[in-house]
Amino acid sequence: MSRGLVVAAHGRQYVVECADGATRLCFPRGKKSELACGDRVEIAATGDGQGVVEKIAERTSLLYRSNEFRQKLIAANVTQIVVVVATEPSFSDELVTRCLVAAASQDIRPLIVLNKCDLEERLPAAREALAIYRRLGYPIVELSARECGKALLPWLHGHTSVLVGQSGMGKSTLLNALVPGANAATREISAALDSGKHTTTHARLYHLDESSDLIDSPGLQEFGLHHLDLGTLEAAFPEFQPLLGHCRFRDCRHDREPDCALRAALERGEIEPRRFACYRTLHAEVA
Repeated sequence: MSRGLVVAAHGRQYVVECADGATRLCFPRGKKSELACGDRVEIAATGDGQGVVEKIAERTSLLYRSNEFRQKLIAANVTQIVVVVATEPSFSDELVTRCLVAAASQDIRPLIVLNKCDLEERLPAAREALAIYRRLGYPIVELSARECGKALLPWLHGHTSVLVGQSGMGKSTLLNALVPGANAATREISAALDSGKHTTTHARLYHLDESSDLIDSPGLQEFGLHHLDLGTLEAAFPEFQPLLGHCRFRDCRHDREPDCALRAALERGEIEPRRFACYRTLHAEVA
C-alpha cells in the first residue's frame, strides 16, 4: 500500500502521483467510480505501472454538479474556485452564479477572472455584466491571458485552485501562461489514459509551487445543483443572508407568501432582479 494524489481523472481511469513523484494508472475497486482529481488515496500496485485504489482519504471539499439522474465530480480538496469569463464571447450570468453557489456550499473561496481585457471595445460591457458581483464583494481580477496571465499567480499562492468556465473563455490559454509545458503534460496524461482524442474531457492537476496547485477542468455548458437543499441554496446568496429568518413564515418559499423579507427587499431595489430570478430557477430545481 502506498499513498498518492489523483492528478488526472477520466471515466474509471485515474493517474495517481505517489510520494516519490512517480505516477501510476489506477482503477477503483467495484463498479462505482467516486474519485475526483485532487483526491488523496491509498493504492495497491498491480505491476506494469498500474494500481488499484483501496481507500479515499477524508475530503475537505468536493466540487460537483448534478441533475436528477446523475452526479459529475469536478475536483476534491480545493480551497479556491476560479471562475473564468471573458469580454468575448459573452458569458452566461446564470452559469457564473451557479459556480459561485456551488463554491459557497462547500466553503470554497471564490475568485472571478475577466479574461481578454485587451479587447478594449468589449471591456465596458463585460465590466457592467460583472458589476453586481463586485458590489456583492466577490473578488474580480482583470487580465489578458495572452499578455499577462502570470498576473494571476499571487491569487493562487497557498491554494489548491480549480479553473472552471464556459468553453471559449480562454481558460486553456490562461493555463498555459500559468503552467509552462501544460500542453505536453496534458498529452502525456491523455496517452496514459488512452484517450488522446479527448484531451479536454478530463480534469488535470498541476503543481505551481510547493504550496500551490491548480486543477484544470473541462469547459462547462451547464452546472446542475440538484444535490443542494433549500437552506444551503439560500445561504449561498450573500445579499440574502441579513434577511433570512425575517419572513413571516419559517418555511417561506419567497414566492407568493405575505410578508416575505426577500421579496420586500427586491421591491425596495436591495436585491438585483436577475439574481433573484436565478435564485427562483435554482429553487425550482432543488425543490
